[in-house]
Amino acid sequence: MLVQIRKWTVTEGNADKILERFKKKPDQGPSLIEQREGFIGRELLVKNVRRGEEEVVMIVRWESEEAWKAWEKSPEHIAGHKKKIKEHGGKPPQPEFVIAMEHGSYTVVE
Repeated sequence: MLVQIRKWTVTEGNADKILERFKKKPDQGPSLIEQREGFIGRELLVKNVRRGEEEVVMIVRWESEEAWKAWEKSPEHIAGHKKKIKEHGGKPPQPEFVIAMEHGSYTVVE
């Protein structure tokens, strides 16, 4: 199993903007990623406000690294990123409220 962890540090009061982007929308059914073969699940976590900052952590679980790579290379995933870049004048979007973003992929060993 492959686990991906992404952590956003944002200015106080802006965690909801990150959450809204990734939250399930019940009226729309399963998202594209949820329909992908090999996708296991996703959790969103929020850390209490500290020093005027909030943290949002997203944990995504895949059956394998190959399943994740297939999602990364899928037309749906690429189209979603291209749309966001186009909406932001040809640059990857980096909202001003995001202080830092970290990510990593981990293989589950036990």
